[in-house]
Amino acid sequence: MLDLLPKAARLGALLKARGETVAVSESSSGGLVSAALLSVPGASAYFQGGAVIYTPRARAALLGITQAEMAGLRASSEPYARLLARTVRERFGTSWGMAETGAAGPSGNRYGDAAGHVCIAVSGPLERVVTIETGSADRIGNMRGFAAALLDLLAAAMREAGDGPAARS
Repeated sequence: MLDLLPKAARLGALLKARGETVAVSESSSGGLVSAALLSVPGASAYFQGGAVIYTPRARAALLGITQAEMAGLRASSEPYARLLARTVRERFGTSWGMAETGAAGPSGNRYGDAAGHVCIAVSGPLERVVTIETGSADRIGNMRGFAAALLDLLAAAMREAGDGPAARS
């Protein structure tokens, strides 16, 4: 996790400077994104909450996503990652929602995705969704890589979105 801390510190400083907040939905990274963001002193200024959505039961209980909303979707896909990011942003009332869903390994998932497959998404003033294939069965390496990629995706989206509300006031 130590490799995630510098990314989280930069994001935390940026979120605070812009007066923006974030909520996180994680699956195959197992909470590493939330842990990294919370490791920054003063995280309560920007981190509103997060959940590890590892099962359909967790998805329903923690995010309130219904079977009707899941119609035509499957986990570990870009549309599903987007739904998670939007939902966590809306439920927590944050500037940004972040989500990842994938197969950390050592084997693939029941949908036919190989180990190292992940879909990551951010939702806020703009949305971005990316699929990554590491080609690795290293569960811990993939978990860290997925978390790093999601932190990087939020940083890129924030840069692309421009100045936040704090900078405009």
